[in-house]
Amino acid sequence: MIEELLPETVVAVEAYGHDAGDAPLYPQEAALVEGAVDKRRREFAAVRACARRAMEKLGVPPQPVLPGDRGAPRWPAGLTGSMTHCDGYCAAALVRQADLASVGIDAEPDGPLPEGVLPSVALPAEVRRLGLLTADRPGVHWDRLLFSAKESVYKAWFPLTGKWLDFMEADIEISVDPGAPHRGDFHAALLVPGPWVADRRLDHFQGRWTAAHGLLTTAVAVPHT
Repeated sequence: MIEELLPETVVAVEAYGHDAGDAPLYPQEAALVEGAVDKRRREFAAVRACARRAMEKLGVPPQPVLPGDRGAPRWPAGLTGSMTHCDGYCAAALVRQADLASVGIDAEPDGPLPEGVLPSVALPAEVRRLGLLTADRPGVHWDRLLFSAKESVYKAWFPLTGKWLDFMEADIEISVDPGAPHRGDFHAALLVPGPWVADRRLDHFQGRWTAAHGLLTTAVAVPHT
């Protein structure tokens, strides 16, 4: 699901259900989840197994994936990437830094956001657009998709800036592919000064989304030019 949303230069590896939940961890990783509940340990291990398989596909020896600033994963030299997990699914996407400036992915269950969450993550204009989407195409939980898109935007933003991006600092407009009501694009207008990439300051990110198998997945790829 994730791979179809990203350029061909990106290697994405996914796991469903309990796949890879018993994958071994490096000692440094195991120390981070010592004492965690079983579900947390299994998700932690599974998504790192995905990341290591992606490393191998890129010709990079598997190695620990440890958190850096604000919990963002630290990748091997020359690579950038993103990880995501939700109940029953996890994925990692890696790419050579020579091919993309940054990448962000997210997966969420295709269900409504908990009550009261939307006002804390969506701008008034976004809420209005969600209403139109819901009226026109009720088969997708658009509020959760917006949340996922904002997560992907942040995951692509942070490696380029090292700074926090609030939910209210990106205005996301979701579009649907003609003839394909369960996939499309989104445009994320940055409402704060964007990162510099190849001598230009970005004012927006572009992303892709899909809804399938009870999941909503989103991805942002930031090119160098």
